[in-house]
Amino acid sequence: MKILALEEEMAEAAGSAASEGLLKEEAERVWELVRTGVIRQIHFRKDRRMAVLELECADEKEAERVLSSLPLVRKKRIRFDVIPLVPYDGFMRLFG
Repeated sequence: MKILALEEEMAEAAGSAASEGLLKEEAERVWELVRTGVIRQIHFRKDRRMAVLELECADEKEAERVLSSLPLVRKKRIRFDVIPLVPYDGFMRLFG
């Protein structure tokens, strides 16, 4: 199942800078998830530096488990809004 995950900064962490070590740990974990195919795509929003991830997981629970393994999530610096996606079926109105 495709899952869209939108990063949200935690209110308590607003304005607090993450250490270089923590950011390196985050990048290493993200790279591991990319290599294994769990994270299919990762982008930053153009209007603000917030991550947008496309994950391939069995369900929302698995996506939440995977995201909770990220160091910035574990340290409560960020969280993710997890959005399950389904295939677009609008063409059925044309070709029904």
